[in-house]
Amino acid sequence: MLELEGTPELDDPVLLAAFEGWNDAADAASSALDHLAKVWKAQPLGELGSDDYYDYQVNRPTVGADAQGVRRITWPSTRVMVARPPDAPRDVILVRGIEPNMRWRQFCAEILDVADSLGAEMAVLLGALLADSPHTRPIPVTASATDPELASALGLEAPTYEGPTGVLGVLQEACHSESLPAVSFWAAVPHYVASSPCPKATLALLRKVEDLLDLTVPLGDLPEDARAWERGVDDLARDDTEVSEYVQSLEQARDAADLPEATGEAIAKEFERYLRRRPERGGGEQDRP
Repeated sequence: MLELEGTPELDDPVLLAAFEGWNDAADAASSALDHLAKVWKAQPLGELGSDDYYDYQVNRPTVGADAQGVRRITWPSTRVMVARPPDAPRDVILVRGIEPNMRWRQFCAEILDVADSLGAEMAVLLGALLADSPHTRPIPVTASATDPELASALGLEAPTYEGPTGVLGVLQEACHSESLPAVSFWAAVPHYVASSPCPKATLALLRKVEDLLDLTVPLGDLPEDARAWERGVDDLARDDTEVSEYVQSLEQARDAADLPEATGEAIAKEFERYLRRRPERGGGEQDRP
């Protein structure tokens, strides 16, 4: 059972969640939560008890020394934090953990109890999957919403995926059952470069968070990391004729599709994002990889 270290009063809070594991190709989603927790200086509120949800032979605890040199065991867990982004219209509850090995319904019920006790008005779930996506093009991010009114307002569809699911799918359904509007964003990580990290996919998810919550996320070195990642994959592809030809086939298929990135609405959003970020960048370096 999760016990919060106090129950702060929050302004129109939204809950953001991501979990390592099946839902998190190349650690793109959990890295996005880590980035937000760092730049927004999130404060810890509590952890979900690990004994209830994790098989320690699958997700083993780790042992090491802390900053004072004291050896400690770190157990797999799911942490709850709260952040107050500067100049943002609302506060944010961050839920960052590892996909549990058991008792998923109880696990999701605990998270929804936290959302209710903190007054969350919406949940935003971040995930990443492996896909036939070329690394040289913008990372596609699919979105869905469970609430019909929210889906209509945001121009999204209800979830249509059928097949095996992870804890994000269970949590989204639990949100729907409890009448908590939920939006999910899934970044499509190129499957031929699935090793973590994938800063370009992390950046794509953060931009969706920016657009949805109407705020600017400080990106730091992430845009340059994304460009360096793409250049590194370019170098690997040039050294392997088979991979290079495969990437070209993916590029041709992608360019032939009706890309949402090429629509007037997407171009307008990108320009608005650029204008919002000018004070941070001083009107100089662009942040698009």
